[in-house]
Amino acid sequence: MDIEAEVKEIQKFVDKGNYHAAYNIALSALNACHREKDQAGVDRFIGIIRGVVDSLAEEFGSQSK
Repeated sequence: MDIEAEVKEIQKFVDKGNYHAAYNIALSALNACHREKDQAGVDRFIGIIRGVVDSLAEEFGSQSK
């Protein structure tokens, strides 16, 4: 798996506000890393998922600016 390409694709969806797609791609990539026993990849995509959720919360949450 080309992790950097996946990260770029996820970021494109976040930039467009399509958090559903961004989350799904990140979760699929996390699962692929898990199947490949790539713990560093799993950890990276967990961080990315957190970032996607944080972006969503920032935009739509009651604490948003």
